[in-house]
Amino acid sequence: MLNIIWLFLLVASTITALLTGNLKNLVNSVPESAMNAFKLSIGLTGVMALWLGIMKIAEVSGLTNRLSSLIAPIMVRLFPGVPRDHPAIAGMAANMIANMFGLNNAATPLGIKAMKDLDSLNETKGTATHAMCMFLAINTSSLQLVPFGAIALLAAGGSSDPTIIILPAIIATSFSTVSAVCIARFMSRLKRFQD
Repeated sequence: MLNIIWLFLLVASTITALLTGNLKNLVNSVPESAMNAFKLSIGLTGVMALWLGIMKIAEVSGLTNRLSSLIAPIMVRLFPGVPRDHPAIAGMAANMIANMFGLNNAATPLGIKAMKDLDSLNETKGTATHAMCMFLAINTSSLQLVPFGAIALLAAGGSSDPTIIILPAIIATSFSTVSAVCIARFMSRLKRFQD
């Protein structure tokens, strides 16, 4: 589906350029845009490699497990249907911690693993449980305390103060996460979505 969307955008922009007489500008912008995208991706690669490495060190050293145990009481309240000692709790906690630090690339495999662990508790395969929906809502809203990904993007783009995003990110993602939890909890209580 995504390929179809990209194809549509390419064809639409080419037709629009033809109709408005801007085909030369479009053709000239293609290599320049490709070069800028390449420079940006190289700039991001170093920063992301650094933070993914730090996340791996935190995982191997047991720091993520300690942080997971700190948020375990919250996890039990958010996911009452998941046993406290189930691997899904640790996986979800690790995913949330990676998201809190803006390490979305590190968080993705952890989230997939946590969702598979949650599915092992699912009695009706192919149907999302309340815990799965809650985890997806939290993962999507993604509370970020230090958005390293956004900071890296701003730094790679030449921002004079890339860390200026920290406070707005904390405020915005706090609201988004609280909203996501409240909506997921409300939806799970509706008769239509009861087991």
